[in-house]
Amino acid sequence: MPGPSKSGQALFLGLELSTDQLRATIVDENLELVGVEAVDFDTALSEYQTQGGIFTTPGDAYTTPVDMWVKALDFLLEEISRNHEVSRIKSIGGAAQPALVWWKSTPVPSFPPLDSRLPLHSQLSPNTFSLPNTPVSQDTFSHSHALNIEAMLGGPDHMAARVGMCANSSLVAAQILRVRETSPETWARTGRVQIASAFLASLVAGTWIGMGEAEACATGMYVYASGGQGHWDDEVIEYIAGSREEAWRVRGWLGDVDISGGGRRVATVSRYLVDRYGFEPDTTIASFTADYLSTYLSLVPSPSDAVLSFGPMDFLLTSAPHYLPSRLYSVYPHPAQDPTEKRKYIVMLTSRNADVPRALVRDMYTKSWSAFDRLVSVVPPGGSIGLDDKLFSFWLLQGDSHPLSHVKGIFRFETGVKVNEFRDLRANPRCLVESQVLSFRVRWARMSATGALGAAVGRARGSSSLVNSSAAASPGPSQRTGTPAIGPLGAPSPGSGLPFDPYDSSSLPARILSTGAAINFPAVASLVSELFNAPVFVPTTQLDSAQITPHRNAPAKGYPGRAALGGAYVARWVWGKERGTCRGSLEEEVRRLLAKRWVTSGGTPSRTHIGGDTPAGSGANTPYGARRSGFGAAVLEEEEEDALEELERLGGDAFGEGELAARLRTATGSSVTTTAGTSTSSSGALSSTTFTTPDLGATTTSPAGESSATATSAALMPVTALPTSESETQVGLAKIAEPDVDAFMAYAAIVPEYCRLEGMLVKALV
Repeated sequence: MPGPSKSGQALFLGLELSTDQLRATIVDENLELVGVEAVDFDTALSEYQTQGGIFTTPGDAYTTPVDMWVKALDFLLEEISRNHEVSRIKSIGGAAQPALVWWKSTPVPSFPPLDSRLPLHSQLSPNTFSLPNTPVSQDTFSHSHALNIEAMLGGPDHMAARVGMCANSSLVAAQILRVRETSPETWARTGRVQIASAFLASLVAGTWIGMGEAEACATGMYVYASGGQGHWDDEVIEYIAGSREEAWRVRGWLGDVDISGGGRRVATVSRYLVDRYGFEPDTTIASFTADYLSTYLSLVPSPSDAVLSFGPMDFLLTSAPHYLPSRLYSVYPHPAQDPTEKRKYIVMLTSRNADVPRALVRDMYTKSWSAFDRLVSVVPPGGSIGLDDKLFSFWLLQGDSHPLSHVKGIFRFETGVKVNEFRDLRANPRCLVESQVLSFRVRWARMSATGALGAAVGRARGSSSLVNSSAAASPGPSQRTGTPAIGPLGAPSPGSGLPFDPYDSSSLPARILSTGAAINFPAVASLVSELFNAPVFVPTTQLDSAQITPHRNAPAKGYPGRAALGGAYVARWVWGKERGTCRGSLEEEVRRLLAKRWVTSGGTPSRTHIGGDTPAGSGANTPYGARRSGFGAAVLEEEEEDALEELERLGGDAFGEGELAARLRTATGSSVTTTAGTSTSSSGALSSTTFTTPDLGATTTSPAGESSATATSAALMPVTALPTSESETQVGLAKIAEPDVDAFMAYAAIVPEYCRLEGMLVKALV
């Protein structure tokens, strides 16, 4: 059902092709949410028999049928035309997961003509594509090919300096090389290769749409240069093509790159959509981009913020003033900026070992996500109450980002010595999450030390009202009791051998804006806040959705996907620029429009969903929840006392006599007993199989040799909102965790040992 809106007001559509769903989000001129639609691949298109929208095969292969995407778009457009006035949609933006679409040579060079009397999938059958099942971002079969390209270019430093990043499994260049070497018949019949976002835009526009420059920089074969001087790297293309003649073919497959910056229309809607669904012929198509970049845009971060996105792959993104490539991170031009603006960039840290390790640890050591969250909460930082006997674990199930691209396996350390298993099994969940977040904390500090974030880094960057208001609500490092005043910004730590001072939080982000199901876990949110010494915020759309399905990455029914919302924001911005009503950059315009909406609505928070369930409590819909922060705060629900017995069964009382039970029954900062929300929607939310982590089976054998239940069998109490400033509420953010200075200092003390152990893994010394 479409939401209430002023009659005749222009609408803006954002599309999102994710791993598990095809989503649509519609907003009005003031960016108020008015419509949400979604097609779940596993349920709506069950004939494809995907799990979480993908096929898995032995090894590291993850693929998805391109034909399924086309059919899902038919279903989605039918829903949009049935439930909304499509003639009022003035502009369309979008995003997609990183993936390639391989077209056969028959429809090239012209886009296939489409008959409006027939659905898309009947005209673009699987035979249209030379590779019907395409690898998705989780696929790592191309990892060795990426390393070969890196070696050809002289190593990670030379590769990063040349094409903006070093080897990773998602490189388009590596995937093309893999197809040439392993599937010559696919290679022979290919006529065009498109990135998934450009593919989705082309289907909507009815003509070939080139990839944006930000995504071109993620291919591993594009040389970026300011002023629109970027170009494909002929040497890299010739290497992956095998010869100069074939290199010309590959260059033709890729097409031209849109170097406009994403601030203008790239096409108008296709005649097919006009005739079949009733779109207006002059409906604008804005630039589409990668889902992680669109999610970043939807949060309108300030320069001093970091966006932490949990999922099948974890991402940490922030803005950068200059294009300074390095093997330590990836850097892209901002995907939505006007040519008249000063150039902006986004730097990104990634981790491929994300959801899957979290799922394995859940199934190996706990009964449920609720027990997983409780163990993360109650086990002391570093897995031990002692100062010198901290526990560390590295779950590297796939080749990860530099410097861990060659390291695979599960590694545990006690008192600096490698062990097969911790003496107390209960330490595993916390040590895993600590390792994942510590990795980002350390890599951020190394990145900051290179000068990539500019002369003023971390909390010294930017002066927006959002940052100032957040600082007022959350005192900065110099204002917090117990935080030492430490030397120059980002100065090396004497005696530690590190290029940064782990005790200095001034170079860290002022705020963490987070998305993804893992941040719905109160213990994870607290841990992130403690490690970065910064408050953690989530979108209110996610906060309300989490009260219904806290353990799923996919939003609950009626709740928008963040990448789709980012696409709708870009569509509104481009439309406003064409009309001359836009003022400033995308971020400035979004903040202005949301502030205007706030004033005209009398201070009413933005709508978080259309239809679906209204949660009993969170964000704008309920009073603030009790804080869960500090050293292992937790709340134990009376109906889950049996989970305590499970936790105690896993190991001896390594944390002190009776301490675990006491910590489980203590709610730090609050004596209120909180009841967990249900883990599924009572009105039948979309039953996507994309959980925080893959569901690895109905039962699993724990290390102790007993069966433990899956995550869906127990309730998880998700995060709730803390007091949040008005300026942050205006843009749809809610604070869920506050930093704890003592915890930050405790973690700073173990950073050198973490780095030492990581170095041993890189050097293959263990």
